[in-house]
Amino acid sequence: MSQPESFAIFLVCPPGLEPVLCAEAHELGWEAAKPVPGGVEFDGDWTDVWRANLELRGATRILVRIGSFMAFHPAQLDKRARKFPWGDILRPDVPVRVNAVSKKSKIYHAGAAKQRVERAIAEELGAPISAEAEVTVHVRIDDNLVTLSVDSSGETLHKRGHKAAVGKAPMRETLAALFLRSCGYNGSQPVLDPMCGSGTFVIEAAEMALGLQAGRARGFAFENLASFEPDKFAELKRNEVKITALRFHGSDRNAGAIESAAANAKRAGVEGVTHFRQAAISDLQRPDGPPGLVIVNPPYGARIGDKKQLFGLYGAMGQRLKENFQGWRVGMITSDVALARATGLPNLTNGAPIPHGGLKVRLFQAGPL
Repeated sequence: MSQPESFAIFLVCPPGLEPVLCAEAHELGWEAAKPVPGGVEFDGDWTDVWRANLELRGATRILVRIGSFMAFHPAQLDKRARKFPWGDILRPDVPVRVNAVSKKSKIYHAGAAKQRVERAIAEELGAPISAEAEVTVHVRIDDNLVTLSVDSSGETLHKRGHKAAVGKAPMRETLAALFLRSCGYNGSQPVLDPMCGSGTFVIEAAEMALGLQAGRARGFAFENLASFEPDKFAELKRNEVKITALRFHGSDRNAGAIESAAANAKRAGVEGVTHFRQAAISDLQRPDGPPGLVIVNPPYGARIGDKKQLFGLYGAMGQRLKENFQGWRVGMITSDVALARATGLPNLTNGAPIPHGGLKVRLFQAGPL
């Protein structure tokens, strides 16, 4: 049994943002992609897997469904796992990690299932098993159906490979990209983040406008799989950069954050189109040029006692935006509806609750102002 030419590819994303990631997949040419709980799914080949890791901005990681079979007891799982053609996917010289989950199945002990699959890989293929391995095989047993997947990404895809400095409660790049898309951002408008921290929104928006590939500066787990073809993968990498007259702005009251954001932008290769300045919300300036998108992830005040001060901050931000940003749209991420309303922004809409940093946050949108 050999690896089929086409197999299911699963793009993982935070629950609630599946349609946004699906739209991105459609734009990149995967027209058959459909949203499913926890992500997006479509059929493809290894070239699609490599390109998805390289191009997609919103996916957390990319799993490849490598096979499935029924198993009603551990001995059956052991036998079928040993017959599985691991050599089509894994290399005998590369360590492997196995994760297992089980629900509504006769094999109810996930730990035992994990051990059986580990032993099958080690004894039939000869690959070492290691808890620190970059290559991960996922075993999911649901209603006695065993589904095997391999994680093609390795480190989660928000690690673009060029950010050294992050602030407190950072917004992950993948989540930032999905929120930008949720605001209708497509790289053709300027973006400003008045509480930019380490610059994630600003840098992500600039990369989108310049047409840069999300994963251009990092490695992936699929490079250690038996199916990897370095020459074909190299052909998928693009070096050209789009020309844009747009500028992408970030400000923050913290001087250290501004320093970090500027350094991160330089490492990402977008320093020529980004501008960072130290400024409090009360000093927020409208940039020269056409109106665009203000996107901000302000503090939520998760700790008791912070709220009163935050109402003033949100109110001041809303006032400044209404006074100086006519024609601009606003996207604001917060966990607190009352804080969002304290901005006084007109026609405020809110999106689905999205898990972020142990909280449920929503994207609130307003405008054009």
